[in-house]
Amino acid sequence: QVQLVESGGGLVQAGGSLKLSCAASGRTFSNYNMAWFRQAPGPGKEREFVAATSWSGRSTYYADSVKGRFTISTDNAKNTLHLQMNSLEPEDTAVYYCAGSPDGSSWSEGGYDSWGQGTQVTVSS
Repeated sequence: QVQLVESGGGLVQAGGSLKLSCAASGRTFSNYNMAWFRQAPGPGKEREFVAATSWSGRSTYYADSVKGRFTISTDNAKNTLHLQMNSLEPEDTAVYYCAGSPDGSSWSEGGYDSWGQGTQVTVSS
């Protein structure tokens, strides 16, 4: 059974940085696609895609809102997914979730069948 455990969230001032980590266990992830999603507080706020990567790191994708500020990466030796977040803005405040998709050929959100419990990121202005 796949387990994903996020860490690294917290409170940071606008313009600051945070690095999120997602420890993955339960199987071999070499054929997985991994991603970060987030859900901001408030009514009507839906979960949104942030970034995705193949486990090898050869393919990466970013939401336009974070492109140039966030970097997604994997550490194969530690079975860990990271999200380096720089130049943080109050609009980045959300619960961040990591997710895994066993279908390395698909980047559809529906293909992510393993999810972590989330880590809170709060950016103050």
